[in-house]
Amino acid sequence: MFEIKPKTFHKILVGVDDAPDARAAFAYAVGKAKRDGSELGIVSIHETNTVNVFQALDKDYVHTSRQDLEKRIDEYVQAAIDYGIDPKKITAIVDEGDRPAERICNHVIPEFQPDLLIVGSISKPGNRKVVGSQASYMTKNAGTSVFVIRTEEIWDYQ
Repeated sequence: MFEIKPKTFHKILVGVDDAPDARAAFAYAVGKAKRDGSELGIVSIHETNTVNVFQALDKDYVHTSRQDLEKRIDEYVQAAIDYGIDPKKITAIVDEGDRPAERICNHVIPEFQPDLLIVGSISKPGNRKVVGSQASYMTKNAGTSVFVIRTEEIWDYQ
């Protein structure tokens, strides 16, 4: 027989946005961080490819949308604090780029150096075996342990 020693993680990074799968990943990450006494990094990517050329030229538009993202990250931080995570153990990260999964793997992870990345993925009806492209990319390229938290909740993209 062998002894079971549950793995604890010391530095957890969770990717968030407004989608239900990201909220599910966040809820799991906060619970895991609290149980393990881990540091918690909360990251969201300001996607620059979703801005059209006219919006990109308008500094107020870009600034406002990044400000909105920073405000949303602050709400996640407050939710983690309200759940019982020590504020000194929380790092809010807002990064920018065209492809969120690549930014997280190639820029955020090397800087934050987590030993666990937690991301969400929405299970599509009739196709439960497929993980979304962002989660799939991060699973393959993160260079650290990755938990993919799946949800079947539908999100209206409009």
